[in-house]
Amino acid sequence: MAFDIDEQYDKIYRYCYIKVKHKETAEDITQETFLRYLEHPQYSSIDKTLQLLYTIAGNLCRDEFRKHKTDELTDTEASSENVEENVLSDLELKNALKKLSDDDRELILLRYINGVPVNVMAKLYNISRFALNRRINRVLGQLNEYMGKEELI
Repeated sequence: MAFDIDEQYDKIYRYCYIKVKHKETAEDITQETFLRYLEHPQYSSIDKTLQLLYTIAGNLCRDEFRKHKTDELTDTEASSENVEENVLSDLELKNALKKLSDDDRELILLRYINGVPVNVMAKLYNISRFALNRRINRVLGQLNEYMGKEELI
């Protein structure tokens, strides 16, 4: 797998943006993710690059959430909570995604928006590819049900 830093940077940024719902914070976390990755030469294993980037980014997003967990949202932060409205143009799909748990929404984001391969996601979630496929199919079934459609993808 060739490592295109620009493409991966955009994917990691979108991942962080969806998680933290704040543009500047997502930019900071994305930069910190790549700095941490590039500072450690032992991380340069090509077949684990994507997994490491998502792991680092996810941990930094969780740290950011913990850091600001007790803070109240300001008006500007509250208005930035409409991230999915900017990313997804289909209102029905957006509403269905909101009904999913955060973990299931993250799963869909990684697989279908960022195009992360199943084998990388399986390692990231520490489950088999088959278990991951079953989980993805379950989540897609929920989305279909929420949208009142027979098939989504």
